[in-house]
Amino acid sequence: MHSFSRNLRQRATLTLAGLLLFAFASLVFSGMTGSVSIPLSDIPAALNELLHGQSSTLAATLLDLRVSRAVSAFVTGAALSLAGVMMQALLRNPLADPYVLGLSAGASVGALAALLFMCAAWMVDAAAFGGAVAVSMMLYVLARRDLRGGTAAEGGTSLLLLTGAILSSACMALVTLMLSIAPESRLRSMVFWMIGDLSGTQIRWMPWVVLIAALAFALRSARSMNVMALHAEAAATLGIRVATLRKGLFFVSGLLTASAVTCAGSIGFVGLIVPHACRFAVGPDHRILIPAATLAGGTFLLLADTLARTAIAPQQLPVGVVTALIGAPVFLYQLHRLRK
Repeated sequence: MHSFSRNLRQRATLTLAGLLLFAFASLVFSGMTGSVSIPLSDIPAALNELLHGQSSTLAATLLDLRVSRAVSAFVTGAALSLAGVMMQALLRNPLADPYVLGLSAGASVGALAALLFMCAAWMVDAAAFGGAVAVSMMLYVLARRDLRGGTAAEGGTSLLLLTGAILSSACMALVTLMLSIAPESRLRSMVFWMIGDLSGTQIRWMPWVVLIAALAFALRSARSMNVMALHAEAAATLGIRVATLRKGLFFVSGLLTASAVTCAGSIGFVGLIVPHACRFAVGPDHRILIPAATLAGGTFLLLADTLARTAIAPQQLPVGVVTALIGAPVFLYQLHRLRK
């Protein structure tokens, strides 16, 4: 038993170290790649200029722009992937994703309303975050019985899912209304936000604060999530505070989703396929799955955004298009594997 536990820790350490190195390599690759390439030999000098607050060379200027976008892509992908893991644990369904309860639709209503009235960029972000939080609060009020249920038999997730689907449909109706009455000059930016776009993003500290706090909560709750996943009916008798755990998973995953959508719009498939792929690769133990999915989700969106801005350079694609084109076939393959 001791040997098995030691082997498990060694496997987890190697897996996470490999993912961390791959994430760093992807960040360097993203900085080098673009319509104008930066040789690897020029990266240290350009990075040194940026660290000293200078950008006198072309390489330093390009690296500054690319690193800002790459860091935003990584934190957004990591947040969506971690939210997906937590939502799948809450709903006890490996095919759930962060958008299943309608939080993204609420954020879309807020952001598109701000874009429709030509508000400043920070007001668009604030409106998106407020829309997601508003839907989250409404969902909690309307479906709190499911979150308070002590066991699966007492409080499943059917009411939670149904309420989320209804709220999402109502929000999407408002989105359709706004798109139909929007003038041509604002329609493109509204559609790009709906698809998910990282162009023009800047490094922000708030998404990192949310991600780090959520990751700390998830790792602290990992053992309880394992017990609830394997023994849902008996979790309360095994000492797990099921109601508290469900509420925590609901609110923290909602906060992660709101943060990610505010930063980059509605980017699909990241919170669905990445946690499921990591579950296939490293197993269902949340102590390993949570950090692995966080690193893998950030790296996946980072590489997808690099592809989005280089595939038909100098023109850029919305990153949501790339994640959908990659995610749809991957999801179908995962679904086929799951059925087998």
